[in-house]
Amino acid sequence: MTLRQAQGEAVVARDLVVRYEDFTALVGATLAVHYGEALGIVGPNGSGKSTLLKTIAGLLLPSSGELRVLGQQPRKLSPGTIAYVPQVEAVDWSFPATVWDVVAMGRFARLHFWQHFGPNDREVVHHALDVVSMADLAGRRISNLSGGQQQRAFVARALAQEPKLLLLDEPTTGVDAATEEALREIVRKLVADGLPVLMATHDLDRVDDWFDRLLVIDRRVLALGTPREVVESGAYSAIREHTHTHGHLRHDHEPHAAHAAHPEIRA
Repeated sequence: MTLRQAQGEAVVARDLVVRYEDFTALVGATLAVHYGEALGIVGPNGSGKSTLLKTIAGLLLPSSGELRVLGQQPRKLSPGTIAYVPQVEAVDWSFPATVWDVVAMGRFARLHFWQHFGPNDREVVHHALDVVSMADLAGRRISNLSGGQQQRAFVARALAQEPKLLLLDEPTTGVDAATEEALREIVRKLVADGLPVLMATHDLDRVDDWFDRLLVIDRRVLALGTPREVVESGAYSAIREHTHTHGHLRHDHEPHAAHAAHPEIRA
């Protein structure tokens, strides 16, 4: 069965709790994401957006609650099933690799130890580069690209995995309007083909164009619904008082021992 034919819930979380040592990053989160749906995740930094995505990706283990991704626990899925694109600032862009090298890394999860990188893998990489309009830059060092080009390269790497679930952590941060629109078109095309996409963002501009539904979190789920329903509920406006402009650092609790391990809280 293809993704376009798939129906029902691709991600289901019930009463999900995630802790970093002495700090609870997510409390009782309950949500569901369907095949062929783009879910936007909004909230201030420190609200648990990245934590939620990393837990769904299987990079973090929940402390309690239930999580099913494509019907299984995330870590029991085959490698490459979930594609996760981290925040730009979480990536070391100084490593000596070309755009082609980075995108080709997306194929490694699909290769068994006895398999070599073959013609089909090269075809998939070429297609991923074409999708993000980066084929002309395939031979350029990743460190020599603009922020928007780097972001598109990492989206291409995710697409090269041929995933069944795509997780994007603030992919439009620091990119220009043209790159943002290109990314939006990519997301909407993937969703139209049946892929479930979850994307963290702090920007409510054009949410109707980006997402089918919005999830508002501030360690707890505050709202879940269509963009219009969420905006009209006032849930997002209510939490903006905890942030600086554009959702920067929260100051509603003292620094704690887990800050070093908490990717969303920066001093």
